[in-house]
Amino acid sequence: MHMERRTPASELRDRMERFRLRMDTENPSWEFATIFGRVNQFYLTGTMQDGVLLIPRTGEAVLWVRRSFARAQDESFFPDIRPMKSFRDAACGMGACPTTVHVDTEVVPLALLERFRKYFAFRETGSLDAQAAAVRVKKSAYELAIMEQAGRIHRHVLEDCVPGMLREGMSEAELGGEIFARMVREGYHGISRFGRFGTEMVLGQLGFGENSLYPTNFDGPGGCYGTAPGAPVLGSPDRTLNTGDLVFVDCACGVQGYHTDKTVTYMFGRSLSEEAIEAHHRCVEVQDATADLLRPGARPSEIYETVLDGLDPGFLENFMGFGNRRARFLGHGIGLTVDEVPVIARGFDEPLEEGVVFALEPKKGIRGVGMVGIENTFVVTRGGGRCITGTNAGLVPVE
Repeated sequence: MHMERRTPASELRDRMERFRLRMDTENPSWEFATIFGRVNQFYLTGTMQDGVLLIPRTGEAVLWVRRSFARAQDESFFPDIRPMKSFRDAACGMGACPTTVHVDTEVVPLALLERFRKYFAFRETGSLDAQAAAVRVKKSAYELAIMEQAGRIHRHVLEDCVPGMLREGMSEAELGGEIFARMVREGYHGISRFGRFGTEMVLGQLGFGENSLYPTNFDGPGGCYGTAPGAPVLGSPDRTLNTGDLVFVDCACGVQGYHTDKTVTYMFGRSLSEEAIEAHHRCVEVQDATADLLRPGARPSEIYETVLDGLDPGFLENFMGFGNRRARFLGHGIGLTVDEVPVIARGFDEPLEEGVVFALEPKKGIRGVGMVGIENTFVVTRGGGRCITGTNAGLVPVE
C-alpha cells in the first residue's frame, strides 16, 4: 500500500472534530450520527467500504465494515475499525441506542435503514446531510494539493490533447472514449462522482453542434444527447464530426477521489459566426469577473446578484442554458463530488472562507451553433479566485 495514498491521521482527526462541532452547533440535541454514504465515510475515515460509520455524541466513533475489513485496515488510519457480519454485531458493540439517530438521508435507501433499525431500536431519524456537506466545504492544504494535481491533468488533456483527437467523421461517443482513455493514462481516477440522487455520468457532457443544447435531467447549462435513452451519457454514437461544428466538452477530472471541473470548446474546420464568438468572449469575461469576487467574507448569493445585475437583457436570453431549460447558478462547490455546496446562486448566504473551491461555468446557448462558454475550477483566496485548471479561453480553432 502506498503511504501517500492514505489520508493522514491528522486530517481524519480534524475532520471528525469539525463534524462534531457542526452537529453540536446546528443539532444541539444530537446523540448518535450514522453515516452510510460512501463519500462521507471516505471523508471521515479515508476508506470506502460496505459498512457504517457510527458516531456517538459522548463516545468514540467506530467504522463497522462488512467488506472488506482487510482493505479498510490497509487503506485507513482511522483509529477504530471493526469487522461485522451484520448490523447485529455493530449493535452488540455499541451499547444502548438513543431514540433519535441522525442519518445521511440524501443517500441512504429506506430498505437499508429498516435493516439497520432491526438492531438499533431508534424511533426518529434526523438529517446530518447539511452538516456533513458544510464540513467538506473548506479544503485543507492536503486536499488542495490533490485537486491541483487533477487540475494539471485536466488542463493538459483538454487544452493540449483534445485538438489532436478531433477528426472528420468521428462520433461523439468515440471522442468521449478517447478523452477518457487519455485522462486515465495521465492519472485520472476513472469516475465523475455526483451527490445528487440518480445522477450518472461518464466523464461529463459532450456534444457536436446543437447536440450540446439537447435537454437532459441534469441541473446544468449544457446539454448532451448521450448513447441511448437507457444510458444518456458520454455522447451520441451516431452524431459525427463535420467541418464547421462547434465541439463542446464539459467534463470532470479526478485524482484520489477529488475532482476538478472544466469546459473547453473547439471550432472544427472553420470559424463560427460573429454572434457566437462574441457571446463566448462575454462568457469568459463573466467567468473572470466572478472569479475576482471569490474572496474570504464574500457571500455566494451576493456574488450571483452582482454579476447578473451587470449583464444586459439581450445577453441573458439563453444564458446558462437554452430555451426554458436554464440553470439558476453561476458556479458550484466541488471536491469529493462534482456538485458540492456552496453554490453561486440565491440562498447561499454563508460568507466564504479561504480554501473553498468552485467551478465557475458561464455558458450561453446559440441556436444553430450549440453551447458556447467556459468553465474552470478556482480556489478562494484573499486576492480572488485562483484558477487550477488552466487559462485557455476556449473556442480553440482546429484545422
